[in-house]
Amino acid sequence: MLAGEWYRPEDPELAADTQRRIELCARFNGPGPAAPAERRAVLAELLGELGEQARIRPPFHCDFGYHVRIGPRSFVNFNAVFLDAAPITLGADVQVGPNVQLLTPAHELDAARRRAGWERALPVVIGDNVWLGGGVIVCPGVTIGADTVVGAGSVVVRDLPAGVLAVGNPARVVRGLT
Repeated sequence: MLAGEWYRPEDPELAADTQRRIELCARFNGPGPAAPAERRAVLAELLGELGEQARIRPPFHCDFGYHVRIGPRSFVNFNAVFLDAAPITLGADVQVGPNVQLLTPAHELDAARRRAGWERALPVVIGDNVWLGGGVIVCPGVTIGADTVVGAGSVVVRDLPAGVLAVGNPARVVRGLT
C-alpha cells in the first residue's frame, strides 16, 4: 500500500489500524470542552508527526493517522478529511481552510477490479507556507510547492509549482505570487 501498489483495504492488519483510528478520532472529536493539552496528546498519538505549535480544530477525520505529518505552526481548520492510505505531509506554516480534503486513495478504472475492491494510494505533499482555501480537494499523488495559495473550492489534480495562485476545477495557475 505505501509503495503505491494495488491492495485490498479489507486486510485484517488494516482493519486493526482502522479501529485504532476510530477510537482516537472519537476522543479528539468528542463533545465537550476538552483541554487543549488533552486534544494535543490524542493528536500526538494519532498522527505520525505533529510539529511544535501545530493546531487542528475538530472534527478531524483520517484513514489511519500515522501516515500524516504536520509541520510546525501549521493550522488545520474544521472538518478536514485526510485519507492517508499513503503519506500526507504538510510543511511548516501551512494554513488549511475548513472542509479541505487531502486524498491519497486511487481506485481502479477497470470495473471488475474496482468491484473486487482493488485500490492503491499515492502520497500528497504540501510545501511550507501553503494556504489551501476552504473546500479545496487535493487528489492522490499531488505535490504543492512552497508559498502557493490554492483558492477556495479548487480541485487540485496535478502538481503545482512554488509561489503561485491556483484556482478552479481543475486547479490552474492564474499568476505568480513573488
